[in-house]
Amino acid sequence: MRWRERLAEPAGYPSSPVIALQHALLQWARNAHRDLPWRRTRDPWAVLVSEVMLQQTQVARVIPRYRAFLARFPTPAACAAAPPAEVIRLWAGLGYNRRALALHGAARAIVDRGGHFPDTLDDLTALPGVGPYTARAVLAFAFEQDVAVLDANAQRALSRALGKAVTQQAADALVPPGRGWEWNQGVLDLGATVCRPRPRCDACPLAQAGGCAWRASGLNSPDPWPRPRPQARFEGSDRQGRGRLVSALRDRHLTWDEVPSAAGWPGDPRRALAVARSLIKEGLVVAEGERLRLP
Repeated sequence: MRWRERLAEPAGYPSSPVIALQHALLQWARNAHRDLPWRRTRDPWAVLVSEVMLQQTQVARVIPRYRAFLARFPTPAACAAAPPAEVIRLWAGLGYNRRALALHGAARAIVDRGGHFPDTLDDLTALPGVGPYTARAVLAFAFEQDVAVLDANAQRALSRALGKAVTQQAADALVPPGRGWEWNQGVLDLGATVCRPRPRCDACPLAQAGGCAWRASGLNSPDPWPRPRPQARFEGSDRQGRGRLVSALRDRHLTWDEVPSAAGWPGDPRRALAVARSLIKEGLVVAEGERLRLP
């Protein structure tokens, strides 16, 4: 019986193939463990900050901004007490500025709870900007709960091992009891460094343990990894104009007449003004008469 068949069996059924797989990955992870600053803490606020920053942003870009952010806002209370504009300014270089506003909103929500940081999936997903993935990451990495953290890298590695697109339930079933933190870090490292879109099967502990269905097939079957849809082109997009406007507003207020040039579309004022209005609607920008500013 292959280890992946264990996923269909009753809870608690002993399975040495599953144990062998878990052992292989955990042993590999001890040596291949990436030394990242958010892995040195179990503070749920620091973990939440890292997870929000890491959404669609490369690790190398996040590390210095993560450190700077926590130096200024070491607690939810410190973040909640600051104006949103200060949080948005510290977000420079990370993109998706709505995440900064949502993180500020989450800090305020935590303060409103008396400073008690949520430690259940339902309570975490009730925070602004916190979806099921981010909530599970906080549960696993701050509270060391045995839930699977299934980002694109983990989904790719586990889907290939299973031979089919992995579900959250199936991923949860693979987490070794009491080892949620260590297991998830190992799976994420495996997906990020070895089981890449072009996999390095010779370096994969699952492949070497005979626990990868896709490898066992000779990589001849279609890749079971459910590839995410490609992101829309950034160059020339409204998202680029939004970023330019917010970037300009980090330094100074703008008048409505300055918006087209600040957005990079001096010849298309209608588009630039529409983007500015969308930022106002989302709360990222405030309009005061003829002036625009950060909140």
